[in-house]
Amino acid sequence: MSTTATAIPTPIVTRAAKAEPRAKSFLHHAKLIGFLTLISRFFGLAREIIATHYLGTDLVGTAFSVAFAIPNLFRKLFGEGALSAAFIPLYAQQVKHESSDQANNFAAAAVNLLVAILIALTIAGEAIIAILCVLELRRGAAAREDQLLTLKLAAIMLPYVLLICGGAFLSGILQVHKRFGVPAATPIILNAVQIAVLLIGARLVHLTGKTADAAAVARQTRLAYGLAGFILIAGALQVSALLPSLRATGFRFRFVPHFWTPAIKKMLVLSLPVALGAGVLQLSVILDKGISLMLMQGQDQAGHLITTFHFLGHVIRYPMEEGAPRRLDLAQFLYQFPLGIFAIALATAIFPGLSSDALDRDRTKFRNVLRQGIEASLWEGLPASVGLMLVAQPAARLLFQHGQVPPHHAALIAQSTAIYAAAIWAFSLLQIINRAYYAVHDTVTPLVMAIVNIVINLLVEIPLVWTKLGESGMAAGTVVSFAVQALIMLWMLNRRIGGLGLKQSASPIAKMLVATVVMALACLALQHSRLYPHTITRIAWAEQLTMTLLLGGGIYLLLCKLMNVNVLNELLPHGARENA
Repeated sequence: MSTTATAIPTPIVTRAAKAEPRAKSFLHHAKLIGFLTLISRFFGLAREIIATHYLGTDLVGTAFSVAFAIPNLFRKLFGEGALSAAFIPLYAQQVKHESSDQANNFAAAAVNLLVAILIALTIAGEAIIAILCVLELRRGAAAREDQLLTLKLAAIMLPYVLLICGGAFLSGILQVHKRFGVPAATPIILNAVQIAVLLIGARLVHLTGKTADAAAVARQTRLAYGLAGFILIAGALQVSALLPSLRATGFRFRFVPHFWTPAIKKMLVLSLPVALGAGVLQLSVILDKGISLMLMQGQDQAGHLITTFHFLGHVIRYPMEEGAPRRLDLAQFLYQFPLGIFAIALATAIFPGLSSDALDRDRTKFRNVLRQGIEASLWEGLPASVGLMLVAQPAARLLFQHGQVPPHHAALIAQSTAIYAAAIWAFSLLQIINRAYYAVHDTVTPLVMAIVNIVINLLVEIPLVWTKLGESGMAAGTVVSFAVQALIMLWMLNRRIGGLGLKQSASPIAKMLVATVVMALACLALQHSRLYPHTITRIAWAEQLTMTLLLGGGIYLLLCKLMNVNVLNELLPHGARENA
């Protein structure tokens, strides 16, 4: 990092300079982010297919999945969570009302603070992992091989925390300056590196993905270690890709000796509830990972399958089969596919604008943009929920039933995917609602609701995993908790800002519901018709997936167009809107 470079003054953004209407602006940016995210998701899909083929969903695949979740946890907590959620509204206000030098000094000080926190966390994390490894090794033959491998891989990838969190935070700086393209494209780098390492590494260690004996597990382990090391290289490349755009905004990396400014203090005050809230939500993620890892069948050092455990003098069976965490990860990836393409892209694009207008005396513009964001999130979330439920089986089998994944595991992935899909609309809605709370500097309500979320999640999922649902009970708990959280937070937000004017949204949302129901009925009719392939082959699964998506998507878009749903009109290209 440079300690001598000075900031290049950038123009102060004023209301007069914003000639483009805000609603069209954020939807335009959302389309750009969504397009780049779509490319990234396809790369991510290819990565998951290849990783599942070679690493499987048992010991090695599960260990790598859980280990890689740790740096991603900190990314969501710091890079895209507490500090970022508090930083963007304050930085947007400084860019709007203060000089460019003041804004850039605040950004540089915030980055200094983030780096110091992340370095300390990385050192502490490595120490904790080392202690856990020693404790596990002391168990001797009773040590769980999957847990030990998870700890070793986590130790390699933990420094990625600094790179991924720093990159996410720097992306927030670019987003305030309406530079959304590069931040949305950087995940492609990570996915591309992982794909290359998996393909080349598999050839180097002579791993075919067709056998599952002890020798294959040893090769999988070598490949997982190599992949973990290259994750760090990919993170460095991601940060490097952001630097040209950051320089164009006037931002420079530099050490700020006196960074304890009122703005930084305010950011930390706002960050604390967000950190706690994000921490609670990420604790929920870690708890789900931990519960699925602890309650699944596993192997000891001698390779014997462990199916029961003792608790308070009772012998209790493990309710999940080996590989449950990895299968749940794949199910989550499938439901997050549509979520990332549109909902997160929309929320990312709308946040700087909401932050800029949230504290104005006249909140009319804030309410209008927020209401449009809610409508847009439901426009995508409602059909995505129903659609993914309808195609969960062919999608999971087509994408993952090969290599090290047997048919039974693919069926479990499909079952969890269908359950997760039921709440895509809620996940989409929460992306907008949370950012609206942060924009008005209300960070306490999301914290309280995050605690409510985790309590509901645990109360629902723990009993269900011992039912016929098994590991899919984890998905059911997530669905119920997020649906409740989304509805309650929307109701509270409506009261918080003196009304959102949701009556104006009743008609377009009703039209979306009608279009979704008709779409679902048409797809169900297709799946029960003679036209629908019913054989169990990869070609048949591809045909099932393609036919359902084309019919469902076509009917939904057509009905929205016929019913004049405003969101669709805004998303259409300018020429198409004029000709329609």
